[in-house]
Amino acid sequence: MGNINKKGKVAFITLGCKVNQYETNAMIQKISNDYEIVSSSEKADVYIVNTCTVTNMSDRKSRQILRRCKELNKNAYIIAVGCYAEVSKEEIEKIKEVDLVLGNKQKNDIDVYLQNLIENNKNTENKNEMQNKYIEFGTVTYTEKTRAVIKIQDGCNNFCSYCIIPYARGRVVSRNSENIINEIQEIAKIGIKEVVITGIHIASYGKDFDSNYKLIDLLEEIDKISGIERIRLGSLEPTIITDEFCKRLEKLSKVCHHFHLSLQSGCDKTLKEMNRHYTSDEFIKVTERLRNLYKDVILTTDIIVGFPNETDEDFEITYNFLKEINFYKMHIFKYSPRKGTVAAKMKNQVSGEVKDIRSHRLLKLSENNEKKYLESYLGKNLYVLFEEKEGNYIKGHTQNYIMVKSKLDEEKINKIVEVKVISSEGDCLIAE
Repeated sequence: MGNINKKGKVAFITLGCKVNQYETNAMIQKISNDYEIVSSSEKADVYIVNTCTVTNMSDRKSRQILRRCKELNKNAYIIAVGCYAEVSKEEIEKIKEVDLVLGNKQKNDIDVYLQNLIENNKNTENKNEMQNKYIEFGTVTYTEKTRAVIKIQDGCNNFCSYCIIPYARGRVVSRNSENIINEIQEIAKIGIKEVVITGIHIASYGKDFDSNYKLIDLLEEIDKISGIERIRLGSLEPTIITDEFCKRLEKLSKVCHHFHLSLQSGCDKTLKEMNRHYTSDEFIKVTERLRNLYKDVILTTDIIVGFPNETDEDFEITYNFLKEINFYKMHIFKYSPRKGTVAAKMKNQVSGEVKDIRSHRLLKLSENNEKKYLESYLGKNLYVLFEEKEGNYIKGHTQNYIMVKSKLDEEKINKIVEVKVISSEGDCLIAE
């Protein structure tokens, strides 16, 4: 291919979670002065694939995309980065199309690795690889439509029996609060009204600090930032929702009344085998605290069906528990054994057919719940932050994260507008 000059083309492909998306954006900003960033479907000189490894299917998809990049340009360099690259480096190195494999902590030096690759010097050691501290990407303005995503921590200490992420991301490392506040202040200056607080396990924010500074302390600081009108929280570990946490949370007017609580199972036996650190009764108390705190609170969750040793009776316990909790929406995942985890070695793996049946029942329950929730808003007035145009509508979300569409008026995009709900359609409300 020869040397790439400053106008060489680089394409990024991102798999997985918001953290990966945030970090891809950080890498783009790192190299955008020297390289032209192009769409992943275009012919590029370098393809950088930010991989995911949460399931075996994620691994497979990562491998497929790494191979397909070469089809777009047989002379291109292919770089694998991210979680799959972190835990399965030797496996990826066997893919002949791949030129370089980098882990998560090497993303911040992507400019150096890219230049070294181009100069055929692939063996440069990474100075960050063994450091157990937050890798600060600098000011990263990563937006989803009209909201900004803010990464506050990395890593997880929980080691759930089904999860590879602690091995891919390492132990909890928290970002300096001053850097977070500075970034959000800059975001507010450019007119963004909503921030999404994300990370691998945001409930653990501050656990690695010498001080007692925790997530709630950070939220109290963000709540004071002028120009920011909504603070949306990413997935939360239920155990963080204590009486003390709620008492302080209640005073923060900008925190959105939507909480995504990772449940995974409603059966105590299964929760214990998953190495989740709560019981179903403790989880119920969490939902009661939040519903007592906010009358309009929306609760969503993740559920795994077909976990090893989950009997029909165990599943029925989960099903009935979910009916009692009455989530607005549930994300249902069929358990997929992940090599390197405790659960993958467990006996009594559940068949695919049984997983399909259980998944279908919970999806139906989730759909029914969502329909009833949406119908309960008919005729009510709501405040919506409109985010984008879609056909003859503009659409956005309420504070508690219900999608709303209204008649096309592009001037209302990135504004919070009061609307009246007139009907529901699919997974959203129609308003005027």
